Amino acid sequence: MRTNPILAFLAGVSAAAVLFAAAPASATQAAQTATPASGGAPAAASAALNKADQKILLDMAHGSMAEIEMGKMAQGKSRNEQVTTYAQQMIDDHTAALGAVHQLATARGLSMPAELDKARKAMIGKLDAKSGGAFDKAYMAQGGVADHKKMHSMLASAEKKARDPDLKALAAKILPTVDQHLKAARQMDRQKGLTNAEKPSAATDAGR
Repeated sequence: MRTNPILAFLAGVSAAAVLFAAAPASATQAAQTATPASGGAPAAASAALNKADQKILLDMAHGSMAEIEMGKMAQGKSRNEQVTTYAQQMIDDHTAALGAVHQLATARGLSMPAELDKARKAMIGKLDAKSGGAFDKAYMAQGGVADHKKMHSMLASAEKKARDPDLKALAAKILPTVDQHLKAARQMDRQKGLTNAEKPSAATDAGR
């Protein structure tokens, strides 16, 4: 029996999800164990992020939340096995990534959003209005290629520019998996023509 190269590729992506499990260990351990002499709050929790680092963490949260939302939508709407397999991988990997983001946010005393911003909600609403092959193309073009391109660029920049060492480490840990997500989406495009563009939606751009 011949193995589908796309499904095999996606199966390999799951191994990268373990990168999220230990991130960011130093911040979490510090938050749990470092107790000042006065008996007050843990030391790590008081190490607040600067405004630029807060925005990076917020962008990481929104990016993973959108991927999870779109992945769940694709699981319910698509009848293409490759698309649903890809969507499940996005749910699994970005749920793990979002957990790591929240872990760091908690250690730094920062609240994360409970829902998506208006621009991403609008983009997902437009996606939900599609069905069949049109939905598959739109989902892979937006959630598969365009959003992962933006996320990859953001993480690469964060790895270099973030001031907080644990935030830099988290961006570095998530980046390879996002790179694999993007490669998988592009490979599906080449073999099945599921995506016909790499242009991010205006709605998503507006939210940045």
